[in-house]
Amino acid sequence: MAATGMILGTIFIYFLMRKINTRFTTPFLLPVLTTTILIIALLRFFSISYDSYMFGAKYINNMLGPAVVSLAYPLYMQRGLIKKYKFTILTSIIVAMFSGLFSIITFAKLLKMEDELVHSLLPKSITTPVAMQISESIGGNPTLTSAFVIVAGFTGALLGPIIFKIFCIETPISKGVSIGSASHGFGVSKLSEFGEQAFSMGSVSMTLSAVIGSFICPFIALFI
Repeated sequence: MAATGMILGTIFIYFLMRKINTRFTTPFLLPVLTTTILIIALLRFFSISYDSYMFGAKYINNMLGPAVVSLAYPLYMQRGLIKKYKFTILTSIIVAMFSGLFSIITFAKLLKMEDELVHSLLPKSITTPVAMQISESIGGNPTLTSAFVIVAGFTGALLGPIIFKIFCIETPISKGVSIGSASHGFGVSKLSEFGEQAFSMGSVSMTLSAVIGSFICPFIALFI
């Protein structure tokens, strides 16, 4: 009964936040962000532990994998565009991956972070299920990594549209590759507002970033 309540409550809050975001369109009312904040506030207010909440919400969490796989559909629909710009897309994703990794290492060295924390940060731009596995394999803390992944996703979803305006970024490929490479699923959900092409490019970038990151992150971790 409690599990059902957690599931229905989470879904209801999400759709409510989605309605509000549709009515007042702004990056700061992103449904994933507002739903997360509201659920945390409710858990704190009613003194509900994380384990109690996840007893029901774990079923929603288990849908994350199939949700990622479903991104293959828009990817298939835009296969012609992907084939046409495959070199541009692939090189952009690799550059984004290395830029993210070296910026983390640089800040980590400047702030004198512990190795475990740095290892937990390395896969922050990769989708959660893959990032947690990478983190565990390189000596990071998967729980910390999931938190960093969420922060990276929210940051991209919030600041991405603002950066597009400032630098006059108009093409769907640029929007999709930049957000998908840096902010995985959270950012890709935001890309749905920029059309199917940008969404597809985001899906492609997120998927390829996960594959490339699975090989690069363990290699980079050897030198930390």
